[in-house]
Amino acid sequence: MSEISSTMRPQISFAGVKGIGRWWLLLALIGGLFAFAAARPQMLDGGNIVTVLRSASIMAIMVLGLTWVIAAGKIDVSFMQIAALANMTTAGLLSQGSGWTLAGLSGVAVGGIVGLVNGLLVGRMRLSPLITTIATGGVCASAAAAIGAGTSIRINDAGVLGDFLAAHVGPVPLLALVVVVLYAAAWWMQERLTFGHYIYAAEQNEAALVDVGVSVQRLLVLVYLISGLCASVAGVLLVASLSSGQPMIGSSYFIDGLTAVFLGGMMIRIGRPNVIGTATAVLLLAVLVSGGALLGWPDYQREIIKGALLLAGVAMAVRMGRSLDGFVKGERP
Repeated sequence: MSEISSTMRPQISFAGVKGIGRWWLLLALIGGLFAFAAARPQMLDGGNIVTVLRSASIMAIMVLGLTWVIAAGKIDVSFMQIAALANMTTAGLLSQGSGWTLAGLSGVAVGGIVGLVNGLLVGRMRLSPLITTIATGGVCASAAAAIGAGTSIRINDAGVLGDFLAAHVGPVPLLALVVVVLYAAAWWMQERLTFGHYIYAAEQNEAALVDVGVSVQRLLVLVYLISGLCASVAGVLLVASLSSGQPMIGSSYFIDGLTAVFLGGMMIRIGRPNVIGTATAVLLLAVLVSGGALLGWPDYQREIIKGALLLAGVAMAVRMGRSLDGFVKGERP
């Protein structure tokens, strides 16, 4: 009996640690919110909460597809530049007299095309994901700058998207509720459909998927396409939110997007990016930005914290995703 107890004790202990680890990000979000509120009560003002939720919602849309790209063991560093190109494409068409329907759909289509190109180059031609998306991101950034001749494009009417962004259901922005539904659907796809299982299997063993008849090439094309579409939708929403097209807007989302995905990998599925974790991390970053602004933190301090969180997310995801899984299964790390 003593031998059994001594054998089970480390497994139970590490399983318990892993169970706590599944939710630490949510606890950090709640703790951070109330810590900022204790220092600056304005943090919980209705207007500030609306601002936080609206900015977090746009970011959450932008990185939804990126979550699945990284979960599949690949990388996409072009997502923010795709958003910038979609942003400038939409604003450019609006400035020339096009309606919101044509301009918005064109912006989304441009992002979808870039995402499809990324998927074909990485999935079918087997090019390096990092090099490929650096290259396509650079093309998107240059094209976005060219549309506005290096400057922003102002628009006079935010149109129906402006009304949508301003709409509320009680104290909650309508956009935030739409994002909740979107992420709930994405979670269902990730956890209940074979599509989600194939994504995680691709990261672990692509050859095994091929052996059972799954086209890894098509899977990668699909996840990159989804990433491009999500980024471009966010870019179009930013046109209405900012009442302008901003060619350099992508740079402000680079660290935030990667940090959200890697930190999100420390929640629910330890060591593996997942949509619920990403959503929680996006909210945490939005609270950090808002709370830091209320406390008077300069931008560089907030960027340092974000960079540290990104490093922590990568390091902790690798460490806990490997060692704790091994201990729970009775294997050595």
